[in-house]
Amino acid sequence: MPKVSADVPQELLDDVQEHVGDDGKFVSTSDAVRSALRKMLDRMDEIDRRHGRVEEDDG
Repeated sequence: MPKVSADVPQELLDDVQEHVGDDGKFVSTSDAVRSALRKMLDRMDEIDRRHGRVEEDDG
């Protein structure tokens, strides 16, 4: 899997870290970022569909 580096404000990273670990939803910061990216892309796809910019899948 390719690695990506990004500059993230400390406050945002601190907020993410509250959801990472044994008591959190995500096992790692990377897991949280991947999940957020997937959710963002799903939302963008939905917006594109509503605006007729994406063809619907038949299957």
